[in-house]
Amino acid sequence: MPLTHTVGSITVTALLDGAGLFFQPRAEAFPNATAEQWREADRRDPDTVTPDGRWWLPFRAFALRAGDGPVTLVDAGIGPADALAASWAPVPGRLPAELAAAGIDPADVRTVVLTHLHTDHIGWAGPLFPNADHLVQRAELAALELFHPELPARLLGPLRAAGQLRVVDGDTDLTPRVRVLATPGHTPGHQSVLVDDGADRLLVTGDLLVHTLQLIDPTLAYAHEEDAPTAATSRTNLLDTLAPVTLATPHLGTPFTPHPSPAPPAARPR
Repeated sequence: MPLTHTVGSITVTALLDGAGLFFQPRAEAFPNATAEQWREADRRDPDTVTPDGRWWLPFRAFALRAGDGPVTLVDAGIGPADALAASWAPVPGRLPAELAAAGIDPADVRTVVLTHLHTDHIGWAGPLFPNADHLVQRAELAALELFHPELPARLLGPLRAAGQLRVVDGDTDLTPRVRVLATPGHTPGHQSVLVDDGADRLLVTGDLLVHTLQLIDPTLAYAHEEDAPTAATSRTNLLDTLAPVTLATPHLGTPFTPHPSPAPPAARPR
């Protein structure tokens, strides 16, 4: 069964679409990481490093549901064998089977939040979810030249034609307890999703956070961020503002990671 985490009345289900080796050496993905930071990251998250030191990358989506109500899906995985991610990701993914194992009918998904338009986050978007609006930030659509050239024809055009593309600008409430947050930097219109019941909080990060290194040092740049300084600002501000918070992450070894409040500074001797 897929792993779950509960925030108030909302169950968040981690759906593993696939896992495989990253396409380049991980030191190239984080060229500024120190040996000490790598050691600490591997200690905290051993499932994302292979015995020969390569990056083992899970690909997840997350389903949000209160009781047996409508489902909000955050991201849509790597997709089937002919998906746009097929040139580098371990397709075919298994999201339909994961949904079935979680007792979720794709017809009950009413909202798909695409955190951004990289191919490993949009693979099953569209026909699998015929009753769902697909949410994208306007800033993301304005930067289509950064993404896969087939994206307009393969995904966005059909969504528009079916009336299933919903364009939002910045932070947007989906329900009283679920809110989309603009977190630009990884891509211009990257967005994350906050579940908040007042006593507990969970943030579905998308690629705001791609590796445990960025929990050790949130300012650490990832080579595939479009705007690394803006990404670092988004990441640092949100982690500081929301802590303590549970992080629901597509690519860390475990899908739900507690992020505690920062320790208070030590008292200085007088």
